[in-house]
Order: sequence, then C-alpha cells, then structure tokens
Amino acid sequence: MTEWQVKCQPLAALCAALILWEILARYYATPFQVIPPVSAILSDMVGSGDVLVRGFLRTLLETLLGFVLGALFGFAMGAIFAEVRIFEKMFFPLFVVSQTIPVIAFGALVVIWFGNGIMSKVMIAFYLTFFPVTVNTHRGLLSVDQQRVDLFRSFGATTWRIFWTLRLPFALPTIMAALLLGVSLSLIGAIVGEWFGDTVGLGVMLVQAMYAENMVRLWSIIVSCGLLGTGLYGVIAWVGRRYVWWGGEL
Repeated sequence: MTEWQVKCQPLAALCAALILWEILARYYATPFQVIPPVSAILSDMVGSGDVLVRGFLRTLLETLLGFVLGALFGFAMGAIFAEVRIFEKMFFPLFVVSQTIPVIAFGALVVIWFGNGIMSKVMIAFYLTFFPVTVNTHRGLLSVDQQRVDLFRSFGATTWRIFWTLRLPFALPTIMAALLLGVSLSLIGAIVGEWFGDTVGLGVMLVQAMYAENMVRLWSIIVSCGLLGTGLYGVIAWVGRRYVWWGGEL
C-alpha cells in the first residue's frame, strides 16, 4: 500500500460515513427531527454563512486568547513548581482545588467580575486550559534522570543552563500533549462562556437554535464547532510533529 493510499484512508472513511448518514437520515430516520440529512445541514450552513462565519470568528478569537494565556501561565507555574519545591508544596494543592469547581459555577462568578464581554469568555477558556499545562510541565521537568542532571552539574552547568538544555527539551513532548488537551478545553470554555450572555459566537447560536428547536441549525453549529476544534487540534499537532520530533525518546 502506497503512502498516498494510506493518507487517503481517513478521507475515504469520512466520505463513507457521510454517505451512510445521508441515507439513514433521509430514508430511515424522521427527517429534521432527530438527525437531519447531511445535505440539509450543508445547505443551512451555506444559507446562514454570514452569521455562522461571524460567530465562528468570535469563538475562535476567544479560544485562542484563552488558550495562549492559559498555556503561558500553566508553563510558568509548572516550571516554578518544578524548580522551587517550597512553592509546589504551598500552592499546587490550591491549583488542584480550583479544578474541583464546576465550570458553570465558576463561569457565573467570571461574568459578574468581567461582565458579558469577550474578557469573561477568555477567562473561562483560560481557567480550563492552565491546569493540564501546569501539571504536565511540572511532571515533564521532574522526569529527567537525576544522573543526567548530576552530569551537567559536574561540568559546571548552572540551574538555568540545565533547565534550558536538559529539562525543557526532555519535558516538551509531555507539554505538547497538554497543549493538545488544553486547546480542546479552551474551545469548550469559550462556548460555555457564551451561554452566560452574549450576542455573537457559536455558543450563543447553539442556545438560540436549541430553544427554537431548529434541529438543522443546531447540527450546523455542532459541525462548525467540530471543524473549529479539529482545526486547532491539527495545528498544535503539526507544531508538535514539526518541532518536537524526538517525542519521548530522550
């Protein structure tokens, strides 16, 4: 089997699934009440293109801002916890406790603090992103073989030099795994944040379609959310394959 054929297998499987979906929805399910046909969903997406694109871009912006802030904060906290163990003992339990708060409850507080604007959605996305990045950064930095660290120190390497040339490269595969999870959670946070009140965004459109019982529009938005999540996940995965090529083999 050629490389081209291997790459085409997922696309072929997707096309087969869509065709099966179309047939079952059109001829064996109750049309537009349970699962509408693919053709109806695509037609609705084209017909509502302007509104859908505006909501897509707004949710994308909220997701990216929350993800970037959460990733940076999580990396910084994970590095601090790994290098300064007293901070780990003092503050890491607070990070764990913070994640026991349901996002719906936290979202209500965020809306009160930051209002119904874009900042509240960004903060909810940030809230869901930073913890997995913190944990994986912390775990990855501490997973380096102590003998390697001792070898670096025997040559006079400073703590800062050991961090950048040994600990960080060793931890990057673990951090990339956290980023893949974090970008998905960030999208969830942005969509959930829009449920608390806004006029633009895929989350807003999702609630409107649900209350209107517009099944076709509901599936159009679900597909749009899926495309957004898949695209963001694919970008992070590509960055990982391109720049963290050594994987977990160090």
